[in-house]
Amino acid sequence: MSGSGGALLLLAAAAAALLGAPAAAQPVGETSCRPVRAAFQVLQPGAKWVPESPVPGSDLQVCIPKGSTCCSRKMEEKYQATARLNMEQVLQSASMELKFLVIQNAAVFQEAFEIVVRHARNFTNSMFRTHYQSMGPRALKFVGELFTDVSLYILGSDISVNDMINEFFDSLFPLVYSHLINPGFPDPSVEMTECLRAARRDLKVFGNYPKMMMTQVSKSLQATRAFLQALNLGIEVINTTDHLKFSKDCGRALLKMWYCSHCQGLLLAKPCAGYCGVVMQGCLAGVVEIDKHWREYIGSLEGLTKGMHGIYDMEHVLLNLFSLVRDAIVYVQKNGGKLSTTLSRLCGHAQQRQYRSANYPEDLFVDKKVLKVTHIEPEETLSSRRRELITKLKSHSSFYSSLPEYVCSHSSAVQNDTLCWNGQEVVESYSKGWLCLTEKPQAKPRRRRRRAETVTMKMTVVEAPGMESCE
Repeated sequence: MSGSGGALLLLAAAAAALLGAPAAAQPVGETSCRPVRAAFQVLQPGAKWVPESPVPGSDLQVCIPKGSTCCSRKMEEKYQATARLNMEQVLQSASMELKFLVIQNAAVFQEAFEIVVRHARNFTNSMFRTHYQSMGPRALKFVGELFTDVSLYILGSDISVNDMINEFFDSLFPLVYSHLINPGFPDPSVEMTECLRAARRDLKVFGNYPKMMMTQVSKSLQATRAFLQALNLGIEVINTTDHLKFSKDCGRALLKMWYCSHCQGLLLAKPCAGYCGVVMQGCLAGVVEIDKHWREYIGSLEGLTKGMHGIYDMEHVLLNLFSLVRDAIVYVQKNGGKLSTTLSRLCGHAQQRQYRSANYPEDLFVDKKVLKVTHIEPEETLSSRRRELITKLKSHSSFYSSLPEYVCSHSSAVQNDTLCWNGQEVVESYSKGWLCLTEKPQAKPRRRRRRAETVTMKMTVVEAPGMESCE
């Protein structure tokens, strides 16, 4: 029998079965199992497990017939494996759009943060080249190290923000001393450099600017890192739907709902919508319990994004960091006479130079060109992108609670047809017969509880440290 001929026979037999009396639709005659064989060959090519004609089916465990059947035990096992695979594929399809949304945004925001760091480094380098040409080339090294540490921190490094900023100003001060406080004086020795580095903190030579910088950078980077970690956590939780382990009872229920009708030759019979809903509520009970935590996660992420403004907004803080560095250097220059005297005494400078106050025109400290390039249109800001993401995530807030309905509507469950499969026979779709024929498959209580507890531990309130006052 050719493939096309078998398909025609399959359709003819199935149509005849569905159009006949629902309760009496049983395989009849010696050739009645041929359409079933043709359909099964698609799942298991070459298998000879389908009986030529109906058999008692005494060895079946799930698709137990009222009379005879076209299924064997091996067919039943294959159908159950296929039913589980079908379930996995439908769930993967269900989470595809949401997963893509979160994965794409996690990648986009990580790249955007890296771009902000790169721009901030370039702005700071430009400030040194423009205002402090003599020490600019050597200062660029320290600027590069600072922003490398910033990038690593965002990605999860345990480096201290205070340490990275202290190291930057410790390294910068010997340059400022030799080029601005004592211009023309030979580069300080190693011992002198170490003395200047130590004196920088003790004398607070940069005033309060390092502390201001620590506060702003620390808070903005903590919020940024928490935001990225929250997105990655979302991806991890969504992946739970792709790797579900279905219970034995669920596997049997899926088999009964999707394939036991084949054993009666009812190849086109579709599960009743209510019947499918009951089965899915049981199979996905553990997943549906995640719904509450998923909604809380979205709410927490929204709260975090709303708090990411001002000193909690790394875009605002980093792109204006060069001005803090510039102001810190100006502070040193304005106090240079006093510092020169004190440092000569502390660090054993043998030849104190007369400090001469210089005239610093306004343009020396305000680079209008640099300030201009930091301006970014509101629609292009990371803040607007975050708000857009939250809006899209909120449209998926019922993702877990709606999974049973999604599976039924995407797996051939009957919605409007007159006849449907209730697990034992074809009935009128508006009949309540499926209610008494269906036992809801239950995930084991311990497994359901363990799955929910695991997700709960992961999806704790997403909040950046120190952001409580931003409510």
